Amino acid sequence: MNIDLTRRTLLHLAGASSFAAAAAAAAHAEGGGNSGGPTFANRTPMRVGTVTIRVRVLDTVADFYRDVIGLAVMKRTATSATLGAGGVKLLVLEAHPSAANESRNAAGLYHTAFLMPARKHLARWLVHTAINRVPLSGFADHRVSESVYLDDPEGNGIEVYADRDPSLWQWSAGTVTMGTDQLDIDDLVSLTDTRVSDYAGAPEGLRIGHVHLRVGDLARAESFYGEALGFDPTRRRSGAAFLSSGRYHHHLGLNVWQSAGAGRRDDAATGLARFSLEVDKPDLFAGVEERLRKSGAEIAAQADGIEAADPWGTRVRLVRV
Repeated sequence: MNIDLTRRTLLHLAGASSFAAAAAAAAHAEGGGNSGGPTFANRTPMRVGTVTIRVRVLDTVADFYRDVIGLAVMKRTATSATLGAGGVKLLVLEAHPSAANESRNAAGLYHTAFLMPARKHLARWLVHTAINRVPLSGFADHRVSESVYLDDPEGNGIEVYADRDPSLWQWSAGTVTMGTDQLDIDDLVSLTDTRVSDYAGAPEGLRIGHVHLRVGDLARAESFYGEALGFDPTRRRSGAAFLSSGRYHHHLGLNVWQSAGAGRRDDAATGLARFSLEVDKPDLFAGVEERLRKSGAEIAAQADGIEAADPWGTRVRLVRV
């Protein structure tokens, strides 16, 4: 397989006739317009740990994350599967065979973003998807990162991306410059052999870099995730907000593009069950807990921390590390 064939294959998999069309699809995924590596994203004071998703057909979805994303199956039973990379748990799938499918208009998961430790790993993974004819939904250069989008078999959104060096990110008055530009496929896949897949599995440094959520109201979401949890805003645009810890470009994306006015989520439906945030300083953890309690959020004690629910019932587990 040569580079041109890889380009054509990727366009076909993304359902696009041009790279501009593929970038437009990715614009929808991250907000469009002007809207490091995991060693940066995952050493900030707070960072995303594990995502837990309720699924109807456990084997099909678990096999997808193993075979397509390359996650290692760490534990598998009749009712759940735990997958990760480098011995680190990243994804838990819970079997709910009779669950109703969560509506795309409901609050919940927009996508889970898997962050590659280096650009070459993204290149190898992209060739892997092309050779294996994995359907894609878009790809783009976000200036701070390069991203590819797809869905798992039950429609849960996924982003696979690699960060540019943080020294290249452009900040102004606390706002980071992001965009949705054409991804340079030629330059990306020049880092690997396009004739054969050498992506044997996720690299050890793969982590979840950020989680993007559908919410019912942006102001209420920013109040919970910003004021109560303590994430800093890094970018705001029509219908979407991005927040982070430690000047990462974003650990959280929030949008109301499909879910404006959404009410309480159905805990019995498929989709995001919870995600965890790792907090590495006792005083920081105590401050977050105090603010959550003052905000009136629902809080439950856990063995390794606490769990709170956002205004739509999406559960966030804060873990002491």
